Amino acid sequence: MSDNSNGNIIQPATNAGKSELFSLSLKDLFYKYVRFLPVFILSVAFALFSAYIYLRYATPYYNVTGSMHIKSEPQGARSDKFDDIFLNNKTLNIQSEIEVLKSRPLMERVVIKLGVNTSYYAVGKIKTPNVYKQCAITLIPLLIRDSSKAFTLNIRFGSDDKFKVNNSKTEFKLNDNFANPFGLFRIVRNESFRIGKEYDIIWQPVTATANSFANSLQVQPKALGTGILNLSMLTSNEQLGADVINSAMVEYDSVTIQEKNIQSERAIRFIRERLDTLDIEIDQIQTKLLNLRQKSGLIDLERQSGNFFNAITETDKMIVDQMTKANAVDLIDGYLKNKKNEYDLVPSSLGIIDLTLNSLVASYNTLQQERKNQLEGGMTAQHPLIKQKEKDIEELRKSLLETLRNIKSEINSQVADYRRQNNSAQSQLKLFPEKTKELLEIERQMQVKQELYDVLKKKEEETSISRASQISNSKILNKAIGSGVPVKPNRRAIQILAILLGLGIPAMFVFIKEVINDKISTRFDIEKITPAPILGEIGHSYSDKALVVTKTTRKMVAEQFRIIRSNLQYILGKADKSVILVSSSFSGEGKSFVSTNLGAVLSLAGKKTIVLEFDIRKPKILSSLEISKKPGITNFLVGKAKIEDLPIQISDYENLYVLPCGPIPPNPSELLLSEKVDELFGWLKNNFDVVIIDTAPVGMVSDAQTLAKYADCTLYIVRQGHTFKKQVVLIDEFYQQKKLPRVSIIINDVKIKPGYGYYGYGRYGYGYGYGSGYGYYEEETPRGSFLDRLLTALDIKKVFRKK
Repeated sequence: MSDNSNGNIIQPATNAGKSELFSLSLKDLFYKYVRFLPVFILSVAFALFSAYIYLRYATPYYNVTGSMHIKSEPQGARSDKFDDIFLNNKTLNIQSEIEVLKSRPLMERVVIKLGVNTSYYAVGKIKTPNVYKQCAITLIPLLIRDSSKAFTLNIRFGSDDKFKVNNSKTEFKLNDNFANPFGLFRIVRNESFRIGKEYDIIWQPVTATANSFANSLQVQPKALGTGILNLSMLTSNEQLGADVINSAMVEYDSVTIQEKNIQSERAIRFIRERLDTLDIEIDQIQTKLLNLRQKSGLIDLERQSGNFFNAITETDKMIVDQMTKANAVDLIDGYLKNKKNEYDLVPSSLGIIDLTLNSLVASYNTLQQERKNQLEGGMTAQHPLIKQKEKDIEELRKSLLETLRNIKSEINSQVADYRRQNNSAQSQLKLFPEKTKELLEIERQMQVKQELYDVLKKKEEETSISRASQISNSKILNKAIGSGVPVKPNRRAIQILAILLGLGIPAMFVFIKEVINDKISTRFDIEKITPAPILGEIGHSYSDKALVVTKTTRKMVAEQFRIIRSNLQYILGKADKSVILVSSSFSGEGKSFVSTNLGAVLSLAGKKTIVLEFDIRKPKILSSLEISKKPGITNFLVGKAKIEDLPIQISDYENLYVLPCGPIPPNPSELLLSEKVDELFGWLKNNFDVVIIDTAPVGMVSDAQTLAKYADCTLYIVRQGHTFKKQVVLIDEFYQQKKLPRVSIIINDVKIKPGYGYYGYGRYGYGYGYGSGYGYYEEETPRGSFLDRLLTALDIKKVFRKK
């Protein structure tokens, strides 16, 4: 590997060189984006401004939160079966209570209590906020024509007491009745607030408003296993959200107490119905007993019967107990068979000790209560869960009836056994008159009825006391309050998103531009495809003249040609005579520009140089030098001119000559195969130190390959932003297969942009931009795009250059 004095690598890159290039490519990538820094700044500024406008006028939403505690009776703190059946003293299901809190019926109570099915909005130029409890007017609906549909009234005030409704031509006054297609209304003044110019009043059915609030309300347990619930709502009006949540908690208390009172009333009604029946039965028995005593004269039965009747009494007591149980069984059996009680709680017998019956009754009532909670939670009677629940209830009802039949059969069996014992004792009373036995039977009936009456009377008093002292099973822990700071839109998140979008969108466009770019942009684009040496780079020339190299010029492009002249010695060695072939992939890549200026810079070094206009299909050198057409190469090759008469000396250049193309021939390829070409180059080598051949593009025609046998080296021109990357493969083919002699590459028309890696870190020490050469170059004002001029004005290149 050979390096020139400026550190230029002109030999094929090794693995180490590739690694170096890879490390530099990361810096290239950085500079590709830095060149668009003003665009990024403007994009971020615009995104932040858009975010500011959005945050300024977007409707803020606040999170309103409150909490309550639902107390659940412990499993061990149970009363008797009567309480379990009629008063539903069960452990509460927290999930069911959450559904009750979010149910539409409960929310309808909240909406009616607060009157929030009528919403008031103050119409502004951009924002129309909800002015709940802060509106200067109140709408009083006197008649709603269709209460199932929502409607909006636009109220526009012309003065403090006159207004128009929905842009009507008629003006109305405050406190006056007015009619429209929606119904009959009156608007009254709220003196606490100043009247605005325009309001929107939205009326909705209570059900629709309740559904909206129920969907917005979030209820979650604070922790598993506890009865503490957190209630929250996202709303644009903190006061409205707080009132809804607080009212929901209060109404839940009210609903709970009301439900308990309904259960107590049902129990009391049932007890009183039975007491009334027992009163009649006891009165009948007492009347019968009194008549019998008077008729038979049996006043003191115990003294008459003595201790002999103790056995009969004991068996009678057992029979009474069993009959009491039988009455309770009949009561439950009749209650279950009554269709009116199909979905009500089922009563149980008093004093029946049967685990199967008690378990079935508890399960039956639990299912009935869960069905009721689901219906109150918003489910319809046709909901699959309700149908399944009803099926389970029916199956349990059948099981209960079967269990009751079994219990009744067992009771009957026991009663029959006691009666046999009783009959055995009564056989000893043969001496007693028939009237005495009738009297005892009536007294036994009286005892049974009286005991049942006493039990029911006691329960009536207990239930009445419980109803009078009824308290809720819930307690409000924290009243709902707003967050105070909007949670939506999230100001910080939107600002961060705006910055990311402001950076990301331009970056995406730059990335896409680079991805779809199939042309040479950087030196690395060439080096990663071919190891062919890069002789030098030529920046963009802003001069109007083709020849930019003169004796006195110190512009950057001229100095770049001088660097290439220095690098040529590593290609050509110390040869006194040399022939240089200049070609490219296709037209427009700057062959003629490079050929003439390379000839100029070599001639200034004291070498007699001639540039051959050998692109005989499309010659450009004479026109670029502003020289009129003259006889040239083609004239010599067809034998119509002498070679010594054809070279033209360029004015102001002592050692620089041009050999014109001459007339364009019809068969250029065949003409180049003429023996006159050998004669031409023999004469040129004898009379000039350096011969530069400006040929046709090698990627389009074969002229360059035909002339390659006369050349000592080949300069292949690649133009930045013009040459396709796939054409570099052609260069690699020429280099690897040696189809052209000593191929080296010159990169032409390199723009001074930080995005193109040649100049971001000063590959050759001349890449910091025009006018920033620290006195080594003459300043040259760029006439590029607005972005280029802006970058130059901001001197971004100087900020980011490698020191």
